[in-house]
Amino acid sequence: MAMEAVSAVIGIAAVVLGLGGLKSSFRVIKQYERGVVYRFGRVRPQAKQPGPRLLVPLMDRMTKVNMQVVTMPVPSQEGITRDNVSVRVDAVLYFRVIDPIKATVHVQNYQFAMLQVAQTSLRSVIGKSELDDLLSGREAIHEGLELLLATPAVDWGIHIDRVEIKDVALPESMKRSMARQAEADRERRARIITADGELQASQKLAQAASTMDATPSAMQLRLLQTVVEVAAEKNSTLVMPFPVEMLRFFERAAGGDRPQPEAAPAPAPAPASAPAAVPVPAPAAEPVAEAGGGVAPAALEAAKDDPIGSAVPAERRPAGEDA
Repeated sequence: MAMEAVSAVIGIAAVVLGLGGLKSSFRVIKQYERGVVYRFGRVRPQAKQPGPRLLVPLMDRMTKVNMQVVTMPVPSQEGITRDNVSVRVDAVLYFRVIDPIKATVHVQNYQFAMLQVAQTSLRSVIGKSELDDLLSGREAIHEGLELLLATPAVDWGIHIDRVEIKDVALPESMKRSMARQAEADRERRARIITADGELQASQKLAQAASTMDATPSAMQLRLLQTVVEVAAEKNSTLVMPFPVEMLRFFERAAGGDRPQPEAAPAPAPAPASAPAAVPVPAPAAEPVAEAGGGVAPAALEAAKDDPIGSAVPAERRPAGEDA
């Protein structure tokens, strides 16, 4: 009986160990995974495909490798561009494993390795590029980054799907300078467009003026159209421009039809009852010159005594002057 009991215990233990070993050797690989099998520490040449897989107990060890695309953000890297501008650039990296054996055997941690390579490559690209390339010509920079990352990634069994610069941080002083530059450029283009519009308008106005000059009635029609446009504004006062040439035309027409002025009639004779005119005093007598060309002394004395002389009649002299 004792021997049978020991045999039963040994059998049960064997069954349990067998089930435990079977459970440890039975693995299920998902669709997006591949299994790398190590037998006694040596990697098997072929990776296990998705599905249920049975390993040799106590001999095989399997490592699962994810074959999905990994999205890895690259931390911001500060650097100086080729035109001496300090910038901070961050990027994003997309890659996937295409050879699971190389990804597990040739590199210890392929994700950490790809992150470090992406950071160093990004700093290298910043130093080789100019600011305008980082802001507007990013396609060439993306291609350069992908080329730098693909060189070590091929040996690690990794394929670089895509790498892009996500953001470029500029200093505040550089932002203000770029804003002033953009404003000045837009103002220059606005002035050029305005000047071009004025030039075209002047050319059209010159053509319109020559056409209206050939047809005077067109000018009058245009004037009436202007009056209609002004009157549509419901203004209380209407100012109508009047051409100066028309005023001159009316002036010349009025000057040609004006009658000649008639001769003034002769003044009528004064009536008999009108008072007689007061005689105008005659000028003083000139001194009588002598034969030798001088003035007679007697005439000079008479002129001194009576400067008015006998030019004024005695009856017109004031009283008190007879003496």
